[in-house]
Amino acid sequence: MTIKKVRKAVFPVAGLGTRFLPATKAMPKEMLTVVDKPLIQYAVEEALEAGIEQIIFVTGRGKGALEDHFDISYELEATMKARGKSLAVLDGIRQKPGSPVYVRQQEPLGLGHAVWCAREIVGDEPFAVLLPDELMVGGFMKQMVEAYDQVGGNVIGALEVPDSETDKYGIISPGKQDGRLTEVTALVEKPKGKAPSNLMIPGRYILQPEVMDILDAQEPGAGGEIQLTDAMAKLIGKQPFHGFTFDGQRYDCGDKAGWLTANLALGVARDDIGPAVREFAKTLFA
Repeated sequence: MTIKKVRKAVFPVAGLGTRFLPATKAMPKEMLTVVDKPLIQYAVEEALEAGIEQIIFVTGRGKGALEDHFDISYELEATMKARGKSLAVLDGIRQKPGSPVYVRQQEPLGLGHAVWCAREIVGDEPFAVLLPDELMVGGFMKQMVEAYDQVGGNVIGALEVPDSETDKYGIISPGKQDGRLTEVTALVEKPKGKAPSNLMIPGRYILQPEVMDILDAQEPGAGGEIQLTDAMAKLIGKQPFHGFTFDGQRYDCGDKAGWLTANLALGVARDDIGPAVREFAKTLFA
């Protein structure tokens, strides 16, 4: 079996960010910062670390700031140079010509629809999908690509959650296990009652291009939206399908409490501001 290299990554970034209003009224939610770096930059860096060569943003109206972030900023860079300031803080943000690629999702019809909007750019290659709301610390996509290079097919992120929380997420129904790889026999969206496992899907995917053919049907699922989970489920049994368990730290930054937690956790871990943040945190619980 020839396993094609994963070269492309899709970032669905067309969401309105209503849970963070009024902050996101005029600013893309993906530009919310954790310490001094926007969420989208964390996700892109994770993809680049994994060897991804082409970044594909599925955007919507009002996302201009996101596009500008990864472009050259003549005024800023010229002013910093003139004042003798280092540009090191901007290193690696601007991408090579031709990447990122931007495609619009004109209507908010679900995650599956957003991924489908990138079909012409993905072509006949396997591709990664990263949801920037999910901040992963620990090089998750790199680990997933390494696992994919061994088993091929489809590899989705898996994260252990308490049994009491399985009704909040898409859950993997597991087959054989081999270390951190788990065969996926089914996907269950927000199971009621006893869940088939405590492995949820935390917004990281490596998928074969055939999923686009399934999404072509535009079949609505939960909430009347076109669900990526439904399309993935139809690949199970036809192609290798595994979950890969993350051993790092995940922060749900689509949630205000999760976003604040991420800022505190990553702030404390920094050499420059960590001591000050830690001292302040102590006063809150004194």
